[in-house]
Amino acid sequence: METETKPKEAEPLCEDAEKVDTETTSYTDTGDATTQDSSISNGDDADGEQEMVDLKIIWNKNKYDLKIPVDNTGAQLKERIHSLTGLPPAMQKVMYKGLLPEDKTLREIKITNGAKIMVVGSTINDVLAVNTPKEAVQQEVKAEENKKEPLCSQKQHRKVLDKGKPDDIMPSIKGTKERLPTVPLSGMFNKSGGKVRLTFKLEQDQLWIGTKERTEKVPMGSIKNVVSEPIEGHEDYHMMAFQLGPTEASQYWVYWVPVQFVDAIKDTVLGKWQYF
Repeated sequence: METETKPKEAEPLCEDAEKVDTETTSYTDTGDATTQDSSISNGDDADGEQEMVDLKIIWNKNKYDLKIPVDNTGAQLKERIHSLTGLPPAMQKVMYKGLLPEDKTLREIKITNGAKIMVVGSTINDVLAVNTPKEAVQQEVKAEENKKEPLCSQKQHRKVLDKGKPDDIMPSIKGTKERLPTVPLSGMFNKSGGKVRLTFKLEQDQLWIGTKERTEKVPMGSIKNVVSEPIEGHEDYHMMAFQLGPTEASQYWVYWVPVQFVDAIKDTVLGKWQYF
């Protein structure tokens, strides 16, 4: 009886052994299959290819549909946004329930289908489009200045300068550079010979040009250029123009600006003060 039962017990063992051998052979015969199986069990590539997430990318009032592996990182998402919008990753601020981390996967961030991803940033072309016109205007103005006679000698300015220095003008300090005063610059003349004062509202990014009749509140970003020239015979004072439009006809002239404030006015209006 024992001899009859032993073969019966051995047969399934042999069958199991054959199955094991077959399974082992199937892995080794395929060569790279063993590597592929291990990557499937341990890696994210295959899961990423299979499991996708649909996103709504919103940038600059435009909406884009994007399908991306859920196991991609925030950095990889930025690369995909770059291909959609042309916005370089370094200039992107990607928002999803706060600033999106670059080192975590979309799965870890718990981004789901239909999620709205907000993107903030400007392309290099946008930046150049904003800055180039102002720079071009400045270069054109300088070129024109070199061609023309000194401003003080031009008829349109002489009629104001010939009135002489105003009695209530702020004192000048030659050979020094100072920050803008906390009070308005006053006592100066405008092109019509009327009194004018300049108030720099930095918190509002505005230049207030005040006369007896009214006060104009001009956004500093709209001022294309600022030019100045010492007044002949009174080099401690300048005549200064704020270019409010694309042509010289849009220049607003101010006369008898104390020399120590000239550089501070230019830096403030043209935006250089923001870098300090």
